[in-house]
Amino acid sequence: MAKLAYLGLGVMGAPMARHLIERGQHQVTVYNRTSAKSAAFAASHGATAAPTPRQAAAGADMVLACVGNDDDLRAVTLGADGAFAGMAAGALFIDHTTASAEVARELAGLGAAKGIGFIDAPVSGGQAGAEAGALTIMCGGSPADYARAEPIMAAYAKACRLMGASGAGQLTKMVNQICIAGLVQGLAEGIAFAQKAGLDPIDVVAAISKGAAQSWQMDNRHKTMIEGKFDFGFAVEWMRKDLGICLDTARQTGAQLPVTALVDQFYARIEQAGGHRLDTSSLITLLT
Repeated sequence: MAKLAYLGLGVMGAPMARHLIERGQHQVTVYNRTSAKSAAFAASHGATAAPTPRQAAAGADMVLACVGNDDDLRAVTLGADGAFAGMAAGALFIDHTTASAEVARELAGLGAAKGIGFIDAPVSGGQAGAEAGALTIMCGGSPADYARAEPIMAAYAKACRLMGASGAGQLTKMVNQICIAGLVQGLAEGIAFAQKAGLDPIDVVAAISKGAAQSWQMDNRHKTMIEGKFDFGFAVEWMRKDLGICLDTARQTGAQLPVTALVDQFYARIEQAGGHRLDTSSLITLLT
């Protein structure tokens, strides 16, 4: 049993914190920007709620976080009420936010100056993976810090891998999102094409899903795309945030992401039509 703090109880953070308590049998203190949410979580799951990240982190062996973006991450780590101010030398911060590699390196450096370890550990698997405790986690940081973090993350991970030094986890998550963007667009085009050609798209997917076209997106999203159901899953606005990070990093590194940039424009059109919270598979709405 470890003494942990968890910062951020959104659709990803709340189930991860719950698994730390129920599966990991850890002692967990939680913080959320909306204090009523942390109070409700604590009451339901036997955790302790804290009013600030600093108070949540005080005395913790490890502090975990899953918040919205770079600025949100700085807000819960830095400053007088930030987690770093409450963490003792030797403690470890594990960040599950999908953020930039720059902020991961920045916080790793600031943490190191205080004797605090830092692992950037973005996740893949979405809300369903978080609820099931079956996330894929890609990590950046030192091997020693990763060795400490891995048994804790096992409470909600089906796969976990150290990818390199600080920032490498975030860079790997960018690759993940780049690949997903193209896959979802390809699936949307394939289903729309099948419908226009007079084929039964369910039969089409049954025929091609055992071959080279198979993907997680095909297995898990083709039926809802055909039925026009998008009120679930990974929201368009979150994907645009992630793709923005990818495109910014590509400009810095000289990488070319023509398909990613195009799909980002398609998602912008969905947002303009009010579809900010629709699942990413809503790309098909632009084709039908």
